[in-house]
Amino acid sequence: MSSLEAITTLPWVEKYRPKTLSEIVNQEEVVTSLMNILKTKNVPHMLFTGPPGVGKTATAHAFARDLYGPNYIEDGWFVEINASDERGIQTIREKVKMFARQIPMGGEIGFKILLLDESDQLTDDAQHAFRRVMEQYSTTCRFILAANYSNRIIEPIQSRCAVFRFRPLLKKDIISRIKWIAEREGLEIDDAALEAIYEFSEGDMRRAINTLQAAASISRKIDEKTVYYILGYVSRGEIRKILELALSGDFVSARDELRRLLYVQGLSGSDIVSAIYRELFYLDFSEEDKLELLDLLGEIDFRMSEGATEEVQLMAFLARLVAKSKKMGVRK
Repeated sequence: MSSLEAITTLPWVEKYRPKTLSEIVNQEEVVTSLMNILKTKNVPHMLFTGPPGVGKTATAHAFARDLYGPNYIEDGWFVEINASDERGIQTIREKVKMFARQIPMGGEIGFKILLLDESDQLTDDAQHAFRRVMEQYSTTCRFILAANYSNRIIEPIQSRCAVFRFRPLLKKDIISRIKWIAEREGLEIDDAALEAIYEFSEGDMRRAINTLQAAASISRKIDEKTVYYILGYVSRGEIRKILELALSGDFVSARDELRRLLYVQGLSGSDIVSAIYRELFYLDFSEEDKLELLDLLGEIDFRMSEGATEEVQLMAFLARLVAKSKKMGVRK
């Protein structure tokens, strides 16, 4: 690959973005409604809302491509503005208003589309100004607002939009897409790595694809260890070992393993707390004991966020675990 090709190569999130509405997965109701809108060309203002990484922005681009053709951006029919970059009223008065007021030239469609991504980041003043822009320029421009939290969009804007609610992606959809990308990039990825990517993506396809690309930069053969290394997370096996040592009453060995994670591998205390949280559910304790430990873990997480020493707080948790195991007579 030449240096120019390397510079112009798109990130995989962009490279493998769905090109048409038919490629959008797990959003059947939304896709069906948008397909019907395409047939009539009677496009309303729209609000796409749902968790991050489930396809809101990709759907907006796919809709515009199906409406205007493959050159929908180059021909000036579609523009995307990210409100999280510039969230004030000046963005609405200048960028948004300037694009919306321009009369489209040529083509069968008599209006353009502006995608306002992360629109829930706009200030209240900016949203009220935007409401007025929607009224003034509805004949020359249609607006698609993408928001993670619809309750942060003022009611006057919501009432002017057709609201489309996006569901979290299913596990099978994320794993299937990751496999599909891996095949096209010539990667070998095992099932454990796929599970790890899904677990840490938390249903966010964008995060899953970025994790895959980062892992591919290290090795063309991707396993669970590679994924954990990229994410900077501790593996379940290492955390399990610490918990089992504490449950057996061997506090010193558990302490040494914890220090190795903190000072040799350089993991943060919050990452270790998150890993312990995931493993606690698999301990051989009663539900009441697990609730007590979860309550303690939450308190420790809060103290660390307030500036408490990570090692001291995590040691306190291990000490409580050792004490509880001895009280119950647990020996792992």
